[in-house]
Amino acid sequence: MYKLFTENQVVLFKANPVNAYLGPLFEESFQSLIKPGYLRIVYGGAEEGTYLCQHPNIDEIHITGSDKTFDAIVFGPGEEGQQRKANRQPLVTKRVTGELGNVSPVIVVPGPWNQKDLAFQAEHIASMLANNAGYNCNATRVIIQHKDWSQRLPLLQQLRQVLSHLPTRKAYYPGARQRYQAFLDAHPDADQFGTSNDEDLPWTLISDVDATQSDDICFTTEAFCSLFAETALEAATVVEYIERAVDFANEQLWGTLNVTLLVHPRSLKDPAVATAIDRAIARLRYGTIGINYWAGAGFVLGTTTWGAFPGHDIYAIRSGNGVVHNSLMFDQPQKSVIYAPFRGPLVPPWFTKQGKISPKLFAKLIRFEKAPSWLKIPGIVKTAMFG
Repeated sequence: MYKLFTENQVVLFKANPVNAYLGPLFEESFQSLIKPGYLRIVYGGAEEGTYLCQHPNIDEIHITGSDKTFDAIVFGPGEEGQQRKANRQPLVTKRVTGELGNVSPVIVVPGPWNQKDLAFQAEHIASMLANNAGYNCNATRVIIQHKDWSQRLPLLQQLRQVLSHLPTRKAYYPGARQRYQAFLDAHPDADQFGTSNDEDLPWTLISDVDATQSDDICFTTEAFCSLFAETALEAATVVEYIERAVDFANEQLWGTLNVTLLVHPRSLKDPAVATAIDRAIARLRYGTIGINYWAGAGFVLGTTTWGAFPGHDIYAIRSGNGVVHNSLMFDQPQKSVIYAPFRGPLVPPWFTKQGKISPKLFAKLIRFEKAPSWLKIPGIVKTAMFG
């Protein structure tokens, strides 16, 4: 949609084989674009993808995937591709943009959290991972905490409780088990919740990862499965911690796609903390920042931009280049920032505890979208609040 309407290009869309089952739904939804020839949907794997990328009638390429996929397209696969990259001799010279991976951090700012706050935010953080079974580029990967915060361990314990009640999910994405095992080999003491079988992987938390080990797999590699980690930073004050957390996210964690900060409203009443948060928003080199709300929501909103922090070239692509969505059509966006209450009166429908409510709620929202009416709003509100 972004390419069609914002960049004014016709599009040939090749579905990822993992999600190809959605193709017929797209074809049905976008007939008004397909029939005149503005959009075509095709299917296939790497062979078909290579053919299309090298086709002379394709002027530009946009991918969603990993930096490895990006490199394979631009420089070619294997050792020959790596050599071309080292020699700065791309195989594909047409414009290539990508929305790629990220070791997405959640920065927890110390504050006067009570038991309800801990329970809500543990559900919040777990839901960032559990959405789509962990196969999202915006899923929580590293939780950053202040080492001396009195609520650090209680928050982790609440998080473990949430994970222990989550049903395991199918590990459907290619390579998930190999990636999962690589993390487990590096951290055999990881907490696992649920049993692993031929289809499912357990929810997994690797806590207290040494923040000084910059080459730890938790900091350098996107797990892209049902696993995340936690690390703690030493600091004399909350303000110093915020500064160090920003430095850690910018310098130690791989990727620049999205980051979430959780900060209590009473903490923000301290002018020094409020100033530190404003400075953090300015300094964080991420394309989307969520304040008290999962930054991944920026992908869903559509009006906000979605993509890596600008500045990556094809020789160090990391989380990608260019943006999508951006329906307000900003021509040189740097980042989008989302603000939300620390703990609102309603639990967001994507929270894990809303599993029974969401199907009914989204069905009503779709019916409202199809035929808006004030008479439908009370039913939507009732379902959102009470199921």
